[in-house]
Amino acid sequence: MTEGSLLPERRNPNRVRDHLANERTYLAWMRSGISLLGFGVLIVRIRLLKPPLAPQGPGNGWKLGLAFSLVGLVMVGLSSVHYFNVRNDIEADTYNPPDIWVFFSSLVLVGLGFFVVLYVFNVPFDFTNSILVD
Repeated sequence: MTEGSLLPERRNPNRVRDHLANERTYLAWMRSGISLLGFGVLIVRIRLLKPPLAPQGPGNGWKLGLAFSLVGLVMVGLSSVHYFNVRNDIEADTYNPPDIWVFFSSLVLVGLGFFVVLYVFNVPFDFTNSILVD
């Protein structure tokens, strides 16, 4: 404590700004996770349908939608854990950015994007049919 002050002295003068930046980062990761969840549901719900007299099975699109949804859920969970870890590191003035999480999340999203491209170019498209939502 400093003389004449009742509050303990902080080593990091940018502590409040760092916490607010951590919260903004957390909210950005949450938005990304929710977007992935929504995109997964969208993939499952929108199908290229043939005329009603020639029904088709669900195909493999549900697997891709499930993968997006699961990655979205994992991202929401990991972002919460990361937020609290960074919060504690800011308070202890020991924060070091973990590059592995950026690399890992980029790798997962590139993989999902690759499967979306494969799915889009492998699903037969008939221009006489329309895109319908279940």
